[in-house]
Amino acid sequence: MFERISVPVATRAPTGATNAYLADGVLLDPAARSDALDRRVADHDIDHIAVTHAHEDHVGALAHYAAETGATVWGRAGCEERFAAATGVAPDRTFREGDAVGPLTVLETPGHAPDHVAFAAGDELAIGDLAMAESSVFVGTRDGDMRAYYASLRRLLAGDAGALHPGHGRAIANPDERIAGLLARRVRRERNVERAVREGARAVDDIVDAAYARSVADVRDLATETVRAHLEKLDVEGRVRWYPDEDRATPP
Repeated sequence: MFERISVPVATRAPTGATNAYLADGVLLDPAARSDALDRRVADHDIDHIAVTHAHEDHVGALAHYAAETGATVWGRAGCEERFAAATGVAPDRTFREGDAVGPLTVLETPGHAPDHVAFAAGDELAIGDLAMAESSVFVGTRDGDMRAYYASLRRLLAGDAGALHPGHGRAIANPDERIAGLLARRVRRERNVERAVREGARAVDDIVDAAYARSVADVRDLATETVRAHLEKLDVEGRVRWYPDEDRATPP
């Protein structure tokens, strides 16, 4: 159902590309123009254009392909201003949980971004940055919510999907195994963060050093934001006290 076109684009994802998808008249996540995507769009009647979320590395060519095809542009209801600021185009129509965009059904999957959704066709889903086959995805505090991300992963796990089509990298053919593994990895990291605080780490930099077994020098900024997102979740749950203005945490 989902035809993947890998589009080279500036992204921190390890693949160096974002996947655009064609699905029976729907174009999803046109991240940038490429010869391959130009050809596939020209070969199809595109009736609808939508994105899993309005991050720059997923929307860069939306305005171009909207003008080129005259397709209906869809955005997440309640996030119209965010969508227009990212894409340069105001949505023609908006969707919510359960709505249809052409043959696809919308599932709300926030966490990586507040407007993040997935699109289902039968038991296959285009999932944007909810998961990847090659690595974990980034969830920070500036645009993300770790508690919501856990809930979205658990929802996916409960949905018994047949195949997942991520925003970066290859398809995930073993969804339950992969999602369960990603959840377990997040839980282990969270426990490391909590343990670091309980054992005396206070400043976020010190918590990062204690929570990661390996050097994260090449992705220190991402690791730091990830730890902040875990601390934010742990604070809501009463497991640590998090002081974002001071960039430090203490035991509860």
